[in-house]
Amino acid sequence: MNNQYIVALEIGSSKVVGAIAEKTAAGFLSVKHLQEERHLNSVRYGIVQNVENIKNSINRILKNLEGMVDGRVTQVYMGVSGRSLHSIMSEVKRSVGTTEPITKELVDRIIKDATSTPIRNHETVDVVPRAYYVDKVETLNPVGQFGSSIKIDVNLIVTKQALMLNLNRLMTFGIPVKDYIVTPLAVGKHILSDSDRSLGCMLVDMGAETTTVAIYKNNALIYLNTLPLGGRNLTRDVMNGKGVLEETAENVKKNINNPLDPNNVSNVVIEGVSAREAANYISARTGEIIANINQQLANAGVSPDGIQSIVLIGGSAHLGGLQQKMAEDIKIKVRMGQNPPELNILNGEINRMEYIEIFSLLAEAAEMIEDGETCLELNRYEDDLVFEGTNARNVEPAKPTKPAAERKPKSPKAEKKSRWKAWGDKLSRLMSEDDETVEDDQ
Repeated sequence: MNNQYIVALEIGSSKVVGAIAEKTAAGFLSVKHLQEERHLNSVRYGIVQNVENIKNSINRILKNLEGMVDGRVTQVYMGVSGRSLHSIMSEVKRSVGTTEPITKELVDRIIKDATSTPIRNHETVDVVPRAYYVDKVETLNPVGQFGSSIKIDVNLIVTKQALMLNLNRLMTFGIPVKDYIVTPLAVGKHILSDSDRSLGCMLVDMGAETTTVAIYKNNALIYLNTLPLGGRNLTRDVMNGKGVLEETAENVKKNINNPLDPNNVSNVVIEGVSAREAANYISARTGEIIANINQQLANAGVSPDGIQSIVLIGGSAHLGGLQQKMAEDIKIKVRMGQNPPELNILNGEINRMEYIEIFSLLAEAAEMIEDGETCLELNRYEDDLVFEGTNARNVEPAKPTKPAAERKPKSPKAEKKSRWKAWGDKLSRLMSEDDETVEDDQ
């Protein structure tokens, strides 16, 4: 089997990222090509506002990726995230016969039934099983068991219909979306360990304008919510408080070692702004965001004692002192997330934590893609002359030759003459094609 190529897109509030991963027949997964375009105000809180701007960004990103690998993108996997993304707990019950064991097909149908009830102004983008019960007794896996009833608790992952509508509008230039992947679910699956999901973990993805919180316990996702707060709130507080441009406020924020400890910030001036005064704004808003993150535990019905760790990711997660401040306020151990271990990043320039989301999408898509499928067709060449692709020239099929036993051996003189004749014919064809090209240009 030939190597498969996976192309994924991730749209955030501050940038659009696209990347290509290569999957070998042995399952080896690697990535070395990534492109991004930063934008301002085309996406608000993770929801595309200016479809044309983002569509053009995606088109340029895919064209650049095609140039990097000398190929043509045929389909993409797209991440789903944004302010309205959250989970809704639901349950589905079904009476079953006691003479036959419960099958995987039956379980899949029951889970699918959970999406049959429409949710006003929302679209269900995924269904995640939370717990299984056979005859009211909880079980890890009902397949193969006998019983008169089965109940499945699920989390419906939903988002506003407008978000999905605009995502669909982005790909009107001929490249289809192979599948949509819920970004925080892909991240949780590929960067958290089995012990994280079993013992209790809160995954916090702090972006520019949103912070997504996913809570896992007993090997299941039990809660997902997206807060309309992120790193840009800190920047705007400095911008509004000190009367400076957003770019200046952002630079000030990034150049304070630990803005969450204002009393110990040096009283220096950065681009005309007092670092200590800026730190006061940043610290106050960060405290509010951490308090909202902590509240998600109560909303999920989970006590802090039931969570063993917090894993922090996202572009705004690298704010100086954030990891320590969050651990102090929530009283739970906090660590920074790492890129998916199954993905080999071959380009050191892109091996950065800010790309965890796109790398997780690639890892998830690599599991979803079917054997023999690919998202990218490489350009192929024959004799360095003929290109097989979107601009390929028609090539006449070779004429059938006689079996070797029927062909008479040529004399050395005849063979030499035949070789010279072949080169002469080839040169004539090339010159003819050049003449035709000149005439066409005229």
